[in-house]
Amino acid sequence: MLPPGSTIGILGGGQLGRMMAVAAIQLGYRVIGYSPPGDNVAAEVCTDFFANGWGDKAALAAFAQKCDVITWEFENVPLKAVEALPQDRIAPHPRALETAQDRLNEKRFAEAQGARPAPYAAAATEADFKAAVERIGAPGILKTAREGYDGKGQWRVQSLKEADAVRFPGKPCVYEGFVDFEAEFSVILVRGEDGEVRYWDSPANVHQDGMLASSTLPAGALIAAQVEEARSIAAKVAAALGYIGVLTLEFFATSDGPVFNEMAPRVHNSGHWTIEGAATSQFENHIRAICGLPLGSTDTRFAHVEMRNIVGPDALTAHTMLAEEGEPHLHLYGKAEAKEGRKMGHVTRVSNAGPIA
Repeated sequence: MLPPGSTIGILGGGQLGRMMAVAAIQLGYRVIGYSPPGDNVAAEVCTDFFANGWGDKAALAAFAQKCDVITWEFENVPLKAVEALPQDRIAPHPRALETAQDRLNEKRFAEAQGARPAPYAAAATEADFKAAVERIGAPGILKTAREGYDGKGQWRVQSLKEADAVRFPGKPCVYEGFVDFEAEFSVILVRGEDGEVRYWDSPANVHQDGMLASSTLPAGALIAAQVEEARSIAAKVAAALGYIGVLTLEFFATSDGPVFNEMAPRVHNSGHWTIEGAATSQFENHIRAICGLPLGSTDTRFAHVEMRNIVGPDALTAHTMLAEEGEPHLHLYGKAEAKEGRKMGHVTRVSNAGPIA
């Protein structure tokens, strides 16, 4: 159990690291961040921050020397950087990063734990891609096997003819067949050092242009009927990885049951509602888990909860959201430039009186 005053190192400088750092500070820990130079909004709340490249071994060593435990805020931290750090101080285990960083490996790993993904095929070349479209059919989506998130590194294929117009990116990809789904949801769990697993309620997620737009509770009857099976899969994934901390799996709710979409070995955008809406937030429970503290209750505190992302220029007028009904709670991430399609913050509304309009 890590005593108060110990130092937590966070790899990555974005909003997830920022919210994780706030939770850690409230529990009496110091926080040091590490990320290449840029708009590192987590730096504003860290005790110290290393703005160095992922390949800077000297900086990584200096960072690690100050940390009692090290975690990450996003899954694209280069494995070579993680491998340069003391392995006994890293949580979750780096194998979670290794699995999640390659979509093909991730799907195969999830299948081995009982998950059912959409039909898919590896596409290392343009010829592979065309063959995959012929075999699986269209509509579908071509995704780079590595990197890419929030709709980046993805190309929709509406028909076999349209596949000819897609410019193959020249790097390993995965082609996925279309899933006829009625809703999307996520299973967010926290797993402690002793193997204890707790789950937050699964919200109904709505995406726009490949990016999460909103998460809402209660999620509805269809999702509620499929959560137990999805949780079982998520628990098996966590156990197989020897996972410590918060883990997220995304699913499509279909007429045939939950279809696995992808996993994120970290706190997740669809769990932001837990800051106000749950007894213990995903950020606090992640810190509790990696520090060996007792896990907090994941119970939902309100009858109705809605989280909406604030994207791009919308951040300039975000304060008007404070006048909305449903006890709005505004979180702006402090990013310098409100670019189109960039997550700038989120607002969570809660209510016990009735559904949020």
